[in-house]
Amino acid sequence: MQYQATHLVVMGVAGSGKSTIAAALSQQLGWACAEADEFHPQSNISKMTQGIPLQDEDRWPWLQEIRDWMTAQAAAGHSTVLTCSALKQTYRRLLSEAQGRVLFIHLDGGADLISQRMQGREGHFMPPTLLPSQLATLEPLTGDELAAGSLRLDISLPPEEIVAAVIAVLKVSAEPAASAS
Repeated sequence: MQYQATHLVVMGVAGSGKSTIAAALSQQLGWACAEADEFHPQSNISKMTQGIPLQDEDRWPWLQEIRDWMTAQAAAGHSTVLTCSALKQTYRRLLSEAQGRVLFIHLDGGADLISQRMQGREGHFMPPTLLPSQLATLEPLTGDELAAGSLRLDISLPPEEIVAAVIAVLKVSAEPAASAS
């Protein structure tokens, strides 16, 4: 049986805990990890820093870069964990074009909790003032996405429980030794 790469896209609005959960999953699974923020062109970062919400035309090239990175990792025989807001179903559809199995882990929670978390962050270009626009843009996972294996998890759970749930429910495991870098 040929190894098929799996890509776990840890999604949700800013402040939902994507980086924390992705890093923990990457460490436990030994999979390559990337932050979607690293793929943004400077023009997108500048807009967000100024409190200007991104529009679809800003996001498409960014999402294509992310998809292409996942495909390159899969072609090299590596599964990945990636943070990406993936707010709209159309964005998730584009990301799902990557080679391998693409699953979305939606970290979901109340606006008050997320806002509180964002207030406590330092050094991030995404200001808390953009949270309402992200919440307005967010399209929850569809029944088809959930049926295909994606998950929606409550961010009020401790990170260890979220990571354990992802691994248990998705039955994912570390890469085979022959594929590890």
